[in-house]
Amino acid sequence: MTGVYGEVAPDSGDAAGTGDPGAGHVLRRNFAETVGAGVATFGRALRMGAAAISLGTGDALRGRFQVHETLAQAWFLIRVTAVPSILMAIPFGVIVSAQVGNIVSELGADSMIGAAGGLGVIKQGAPMATAMLLGGAGAAAIAADLGARTIREEVDALRVMGVDPVQRLVVPRIAAMMLVAPLLNILIIVIGIGSGFVVAVSALDVTPGSYWQSFGAFTTPIDVWVSLVKALLFGFLVVVIACQRGLEAKGGPRGVADGVNAAVVMSIAAAVVLNTVITQVVTMFFPVRMA
Repeated sequence: MTGVYGEVAPDSGDAAGTGDPGAGHVLRRNFAETVGAGVATFGRALRMGAAAISLGTGDALRGRFQVHETLAQAWFLIRVTAVPSILMAIPFGVIVSAQVGNIVSELGADSMIGAAGGLGVIKQGAPMATAMLLGGAGAAAIAADLGARTIREEVDALRVMGVDPVQRLVVPRIAAMMLVAPLLNILIIVIGIGSGFVVAVSALDVTPGSYWQSFGAFTTPIDVWVSLVKALLFGFLVVVIACQRGLEAKGGPRGVADGVNAAVVMSIAAAVVLNTVITQVVTMFFPVRMA
């Protein structure tokens, strides 16, 4: 645009023509950069996960799979998640049973409390609690361990020696997570349903027989299998994101802390989105049983 004396005025996004971009332009640019970086990071994590599956399958077929390291990592994950899972499952089962029980009681269907509370724990509560525990405790521990190895240049030393860090470090952790995730999911199901049963019988005046009868009448094996598959998928997402953030840590201890924080946030967010997709897909194919 031409000014009063013929000079070209600066092309700016603000009303005053100072050359500074407007607030809307800055927000849009920052949002686009953040989303783009997040999608790129998630894509690199999935690519690393695919490579780890390929390498792990090859090692298993050749009889060179790292069984000892896998069991050590699995035991570590159990130690950091077992007690928190019990502490989370008890109040979760109590809350679901109490809230659902009050609503069902108002409708005059006290005998359905077992089915409503049990299915809520199996289909949604246990998989999401598993994802949050693995994404919180498990992802933080894995990202911190690999991030510390990265900034100490241990990962670079492995590459110099011709050892693939994905094969040596990532594969055992993915296998351990795939082993622990369904076990943790089953533990949360048992504790959650048990605590819901205690609340229903002691506080809602539901007879034990009617509770278990309604639970058994409406719960099908596919409900449990879908819950276990969810836990496996959530565990896979958690471990590949944690490993990716740990192996890409840089900048010293601050970089490790940033990687741990990003691993926790991204893994839980990805699990929530994936849970929504799986729930919608399963409801489409099993509308009567899963609705």
